[in-house]
Amino acid sequence: MRYHVYIMASCSRILYVGVTGCLMVRVLRHKAGQGSAFTRKYRVHRLVYTQAFQNIGDAIARETQIKGWARDKKLTLIRLHNPTWEDLAAGWGEPAPMQFKGKAGSSRWSE
Repeated sequence: MRYHVYIMASCSRILYVGVTGCLMVRVLRHKAGQGSAFTRKYRVHRLVYTQAFQNIGDAIARETQIKGWARDKKLTLIRLHNPTWEDLAAGWGEPAPMQFKGKAGSSRWSE
C-alpha cells in the first residue's frame, strides 16, 4: 500500500496539508465539499503537491514536518514541484472516453 502526503490549495492559495492511504478518493471528497470543515469553509479543492510513501509512519512524519513549516517554506516546496500551481487532480472523477483502435469501417464483432 502507498500513503500520500498532499497539499490542497484554494484559488486564493489558502493551504491544507493532509495524509491519506487513498489519494484519489480523498481529493475527490475535498473537491465535492466533503473534506474537513476548514477545506469546506475556504474552498480548498486544488491538489498542488503530493509525495508518496510505502510506510504510514514516514508519511505521518512528513505531514507533521510540513505542517510545522512557515508558510513561505510550504510555498517554496509547491513551487519547486509545481511551479504553475496546476491542479494535479484536474479531470479526476470525470467520465473517461473509450477509444477503439482498428481500421476505419472494420469491426471486430460479427453478427
